[in-house]
Amino acid sequence: MKRNGSQSAGQELEDAPEAASTLAEVAYRRLRADIVAGVFEPGQPLRLELLKQRYGLSFSPLREAMNRLQTERLVITAALRGFSVAPVSVEEMWDVIETRVLIECEALKRSIRDGDDDWEARIVAAFHALDLQVRRLGAASGERADEDLSALEIRHKEFHRSLIGACNSHRLLSLADQLYVETQRYRLPTLAGKVPAAVRDVTLEHRHIMDATLGRDTPKAQELLAAHYRRTAQFIEAKLFDADEIKMASTVLRLEPEAG
Repeated sequence: MKRNGSQSAGQELEDAPEAASTLAEVAYRRLRADIVAGVFEPGQPLRLELLKQRYGLSFSPLREAMNRLQTERLVITAALRGFSVAPVSVEEMWDVIETRVLIECEALKRSIRDGDDDWEARIVAAFHALDLQVRRLGAASGERADEDLSALEIRHKEFHRSLIGACNSHRLLSLADQLYVETQRYRLPTLAGKVPAAVRDVTLEHRHIMDATLGRDTPKAQELLAAHYRRTAQFIEAKLFDADEIKMASTVLRLEPEAG
């Protein structure tokens, strides 16, 4: 059957169920990345026509993507208003952080119990790659700094994923991935500026978490991981929600027990 010449290539692809599913996945990944990166601000309406122009996709995969993102709490919908980016708040941020602590501390416990030599090697390799990227970012500038920051975020995620990678639970890992994305919305904007050295040494925190994990010291590893996330939450709260309180937050962080 001859197709109308005005029919878009995207629409042709959507005629096949498998292709439609692929387009929905593309829409989901691209829209999620833009929400997390702050391209679309919290509370901003997500107009289908705008998204269609931005991504070159038709309404069907875009709607499917937004429905999926709604289940991940990145998008909300209201009667007669359509979809919009989920708002952010201090309370929501802490809820995500504390839930992440619960999920990942449990996954870490199981990984320490069941992890083998290959699991340990992956942790060491992930930490080394992250450490190299931190140093590279410190020496970068301009556009190169933006590229290195993106690479840093990838390696940061890989390190934390490696810690819990031997938990033998797809559901725990899936929940951890979802919570990581939710916290990115809050954490990424803080990377636009440099964290004062007096506040914390994040690389050292990562090293201490790794050492306790490889030493199979479950209580210590869980304590350090939880403290690591809560320090991040304190800094986010001061940086994003009350910039005038950054000095106070720095003092609080220094008073907390050091990792190690």
